[in-house]
Amino acid sequence: MQQRAIPPLLLEWLDEYGNRQHDRHGGVIYYFDKRGRRRPSRDVGSVVTRRLGDLLDTYMVKKDDQVVTVGYRYRRIHRK
Repeated sequence: MQQRAIPPLLLEWLDEYGNRQHDRHGGVIYYFDKRGRRRPSRDVGSVVTRRLGDLLDTYMVKKDDQVVTVGYRYRRIHRK
């Protein structure tokens, strides 16, 4: 997370507003879909979400309520 310059605020947003997808290895992938990108703006305002818009391409993988990895999405997450 520190090496990829992802602020802790985005992890909270992913946990609260992000879409969830099981990764078939016991983990859960959290990411922002189209609707998930709009949800934080209701609580914190559209100015903040616009400024952090480039960072909304992040994802987080959790397993047993522990963060396994965090990164930037450069490919689409396929839903099953």
